[in-house]
Amino acid sequence: MKQMFIGGRWLSAHDGRVLPVVSPADGEVFDQIPRGSAREIDEAVAAARAATEGAWGRLNGTERGRILMRIGEAVLAHEEELAQIEARDTGKPMSTARNDIKVLARYFEFYGAAADKVHGETIPFLSGHQVSLLREPLGVTAHIIPWNYPAQMLGRSLAPALAMGNATVLKPAEDTSLSALRFAAIATEAGLPEGALNVVTGLGEEVGAALAGHPGIDFISFTGSNEVGTLVQQAAARNAVKCVLELGGKSPQIVFDDVDAARAAPIIVRAIVQNAGQTCTAGSRLLVQRSIYDRFVGQVAELFAQVRVGTPQMDFDCGPVMNAAQRDRVQRYIDQARASGIPVLAEGRIAPEAPVTGYYVKPTLFGPVPRQDPLAREEVFGPVLAAMPFDDEADAIRLANGTDYGLLAAVWTENAGRLQRVAKAVKAGQVFMNCYGAGGGVELPFGGTKRSGHGREKGLLALEEVSATKTLVHYHG
Repeated sequence: MKQMFIGGRWLSAHDGRVLPVVSPADGEVFDQIPRGSAREIDEAVAAARAATEGAWGRLNGTERGRILMRIGEAVLAHEEELAQIEARDTGKPMSTARNDIKVLARYFEFYGAAADKVHGETIPFLSGHQVSLLREPLGVTAHIIPWNYPAQMLGRSLAPALAMGNATVLKPAEDTSLSALRFAAIATEAGLPEGALNVVTGLGEEVGAALAGHPGIDFISFTGSNEVGTLVQQAAARNAVKCVLELGGKSPQIVFDDVDAARAAPIIVRAIVQNAGQTCTAGSRLLVQRSIYDRFVGQVAELFAQVRVGTPQMDFDCGPVMNAAQRDRVQRYIDQARASGIPVLAEGRIAPEAPVTGYYVKPTLFGPVPRQDPLAREEVFGPVLAAMPFDDEADAIRLANGTDYGLLAAVWTENAGRLQRVAKAVKAGQVFMNCYGAGGGVELPFGGTKRSGHGREKGLLALEEVSATKTLVHYHG
């Protein structure tokens, strides 16, 4: 059984409660984690506050950066161990898990190198005055991360906060806490001072709610559903605390009639089956100009039918979804679309050797999907692709913007002017042109518009989100 990490110590829940750790690949319980409570959150916040006032808070940017760089090196030294943990905990293919660990290391390399490069400013002002602008850490930051990319997400959330000198409290998803707990040990061995990182495991409605509403935190980062994101934002508002929210997407792949089909089609398939479609940036809507709709969607269907689903060790295109509830949710969307008469254009194949007790879903391509159908507007968070035709550029933009989300989009055309026009017109935080996805994209500012959330993670902008400015005005005569 695993333990939580608070104030440099490994602890069980005070009341001894535990949660099972279930493998998505076979549905079997293979470990336990503590089921924490508000009491453990109190202790973690206190430990983090003490760190800001102690050894961690006294370090300058160069010293913090060196520690973060060492953490990145240590992650790579434990790459295979962490990948095995990640794959078993999430069910994702081993190659995907290994890439996730490389991205985790890259977050600490990038922000370690940036830690001493956050500079202040001098502002021209009245005669006889000197005005300086400092950028300082916020204090204690809270990080609530989801189960789809636990290793990547802890790096994305924690590394910039630590680089700026904040002390952190991490609440990993109850389904996938193992990589975060192992990471805490690795980071400590690499020299991260006591209290700078605290990991409290447990249920979202218990530990997550206690952390989001805690009066001792100064910032919240949350990635998850709109429903929970609303609750987090309400909790933050009660304490006048800033938050960054990433709440999912319904990302369009916009394909015009001059597309390089041979290049685009494989990328479009990978963009929806990667991580079993459990990706906020999954390209879940395929919008194709009507004049090439049948031909291009047919090419996608041929590739889609070749998608294989299996266990992490099989290392196929796609693994199981996270848990039984997620499997049932995705399957309901598929069943409802079938019942509505929407044509199934292609299905992937689940390996016959995959355990029947695992949480496997057949990747499915539907089309044409009516524009108001739930499959066209709601986030399925599974390997389900909705194909839809459009008439012209204006229609493509209306269709792309026709959901409540605005996280990611892609435009596929050989017309350079159209690339720019459509990319600028689409409501999304990131737009890819003749490509899709960033392979981690640590350097690229990331976040959504509309119901996809607000604030930015990744890149240097993330350092601004987890810090505050202080203006110093000196009258010297």
